[in-house]
Amino acid sequence: MQLLSTLAGFLRDLKAQKLRTTLTVFGIIWGTVAIVVLLAFGSGFQKQTMKTMYGIGESILLVFSGRTSVPFEGYGRDRRIRFQYEDIELVRSEIDDIEYISPEYSNWEAPLRVGTRMRSPNVTGIIPEYSIMRNIQPDEKSRFINKLDIEHRRRVVFLGDELAEYLFPDSDPLGQYVYIGDTPFRVIGVMLHKEQDSSYNSRDKDRAFIPESTFRAIFGNRYMSNMVIKPKDPRRSPGIQKRLYEVLGKKYKFDPEDEDALSIWDTTEFQKMIMYLFIGFNGFMAIIGMFTLTVGGIGVANIMYVVVQERTREIGIKRSVGARKKHIMGQFFLETLFIIMLGASIGFAISLLILAGITMLPIDQFVGTPEISGWVLATALALLSGIGLLAGYFPARKAANMDIVECLR
Repeated sequence: MQLLSTLAGFLRDLKAQKLRTTLTVFGIIWGTVAIVVLLAFGSGFQKQTMKTMYGIGESILLVFSGRTSVPFEGYGRDRRIRFQYEDIELVRSEIDDIEYISPEYSNWEAPLRVGTRMRSPNVTGIIPEYSIMRNIQPDEKSRFINKLDIEHRRRVVFLGDELAEYLFPDSDPLGQYVYIGDTPFRVIGVMLHKEQDSSYNSRDKDRAFIPESTFRAIFGNRYMSNMVIKPKDPRRSPGIQKRLYEVLGKKYKFDPEDEDALSIWDTTEFQKMIMYLFIGFNGFMAIIGMFTLTVGGIGVANIMYVVVQERTREIGIKRSVGARKKHIMGQFFLETLFIIMLGASIGFAISLLILAGITMLPIDQFVGTPEISGWVLATALALLSGIGLLAGYFPARKAANMDIVECLR
């Protein structure tokens, strides 16, 4: 009953002071739109960035050989460390925390040719586990390189999607042949398109993947370009890196403390750094929206102080006939919340319209798709609730503490 009475009073004030109430509600609308749209952009941008980062592989170690920087056991400094295929089995057997490991061979000097079309991409020799670690998925009609391809040194090739489109613009590449140098290879698969920003040799969309055994037989490479490792648990990555220096240092006679002997890119650390960056970015967006919303809250509080002054006699009459302080305080507090709720509801509706319009623009590959995720909604509601409580509490307390005699005088 009290709620209905308070709502009726609020509607009377809304009708009597249309301009004042409209301006007050507009402040809340503007603040709500600012915070929701800013946080939605931040959330969409973060998801798009993480998605493109995972294109290189999630929680993997890319291990490159380097040069020694200190003498060790009679060997001088500045020695070149070069990985061989046997190192894959050595590392796999010596380090238990590794789930997958693959060699990676690279050759840029063997052009791919189909008819008159020619391109010189990175021809990469790998094993089947590579696709799991690097998030390389074949399309629905394709397959990736398998164990039989490795065992029989088959001349088969798996193409990146853009490379396949260039070489076979008007036909299905599956089952057709492409020349790598002077050697024909049968196309067994085409990569399903993926977003990828990070890279260390070239984007996967422009690569040609062949079995590592075939790569070594044709190109005669003794040394790998690098190793790709996926830990069983990303939290064990630092321990795996330490063991890599110990195991490979023992074989190649370099100091396990010599960080220049190996170069290790831990994508987990990179992804963690980006995550912290976006926490700060989204926090900054929230602060901007909070300031905008606070201005609207101050406007609501000022208006409620004016309302209290205008209804001084009403407060005195209610108090004189038995209304308690909590009843007066509750009345004005609820009226403040009604204003906040009205402005917030309209603000959310406008935000949805704005975001719906933005999603129609071709910007998703650059900044992602803005979305009102759970944490965006929770943050907006938390800030609105906090502003509403502060904006309503002080005017309501003033109304409740007014002297009855002064009110009636």
